[in-house]
Amino acid sequence: MTGIELTDAQRQEVERQLQIIKRGAAEIIPEDALKQKITRAIVTGKPLKVKLGLDPSAPDIHIGHTVVLQKLRQFQELGHEVQLIIGDFTGRIGDPTGKSETRKQLTEEDVQHNAQTYQTQLSKILDFTKTTFYYNSSWLGELKFDDVLKLAGKVTVARMLERDDFAKRYAANQPIHVHEFFYPLMQGYDSVSLETDIELGGTDQTFNILMGRTLQGAYEVKDGQVAILMPLLEGLDGTQKMSKSLKNYIGIDENANEIFGKTMSIPDSLMLKYYELTTAISSEALQELKEGLEAGSVHPRDAKMKLAKEYVRMYHGAEQAQEAEQHFITVFQKRALPDDIEEMQISEELLEAGQIAIIKLLVSMGLQASNAEARRSIEQGAVKINETKMTNIHETLQPQDGDIVQVGKRKFVKIKRVSP
Repeated sequence: MTGIELTDAQRQEVERQLQIIKRGAAEIIPEDALKQKITRAIVTGKPLKVKLGLDPSAPDIHIGHTVVLQKLRQFQELGHEVQLIIGDFTGRIGDPTGKSETRKQLTEEDVQHNAQTYQTQLSKILDFTKTTFYYNSSWLGELKFDDVLKLAGKVTVARMLERDDFAKRYAANQPIHVHEFFYPLMQGYDSVSLETDIELGGTDQTFNILMGRTLQGAYEVKDGQVAILMPLLEGLDGTQKMSKSLKNYIGIDENANEIFGKTMSIPDSLMLKYYELTTAISSEALQELKEGLEAGSVHPRDAKMKLAKEYVRMYHGAEQAQEAEQHFITVFQKRALPDDIEEMQISEELLEAGQIAIIKLLVSMGLQASNAEARRSIEQGAVKINETKMTNIHETLQPQDGDIVQVGKRKFVKIKRVSP
């Protein structure tokens, strides 16, 4: 937008939007192009098209995923439009990012089921009046073989091997199948088809997103897209990326008490990062919170309580947020048992001479997924019966009506014995 004089109001609006968009971003490539695109949108009144691709192989959204989703929501609040790509075609290959081996291909039925699950969860964060969903099979499935050859001819093998995971597998003499090279090509072609202005993703998606900019240039799409790369959020262990497989996550579809309790276990050192990247807190309020924590006028526990309540409000509503806060105070701060402990029946068929092994009890009541998990919980001192800590994995119990079984800080069950 060179050569165009902006009014003072337009200039201020450009700077305001830039400040909001840049907050929390790890990298913007190229940053000057972002300013140009925002300027053009303000002058012309035409909103920017902001893209996020979704791999429908893992549709359970956790707080780590919402780092990018919150940034999309900011774009919507600034008047721009979101392009959500359900990778029903690319999902049949699976993104090889961070993988040391070829991923199992999904069936079409798997992809469709997972895509529907995504939409339900995303509605908790995004404004669907400013969101357009696309299935990339709409254009990728229509390509003829000569179109595919043309696409493949836009990028060299040397460029593909610049990608860290491919380079590591190649160096280790591990197989890389040709179809895996097509994942970043197909993701990039999505941006060509939709003439995307901006694409968002985590820093682990840098190669894929820049491929979109490369292919837009190769196909002569005007003004290649800008890549906005967001930090990866460490999980509850404070070190590794939040992941369901590592069990260090907070799922947005988990029940209110679980979300609240898990949030209270976030390391103090990461709390401000969680606030900044996963909530709508203003920059001014964030700075005030930071200063309060540093000065000691704000206790980390209180800040975490506020964050936990905000998460529950965001994903379950204000009423459940209030109830979850009260539940946590009652159970954990006052060291009392909750009033609404679920009752579970235990059949006499499970007992031998009226007794049951503690591991069998935990698994049969659904408090633990496996014998191995139950054994670990006992060894770690996380299992209590009527407030008494269990430490012997070979313990046998004679369960009675009303016995309270507790695993960890948030799982409670009241035993109810029934006849066979």
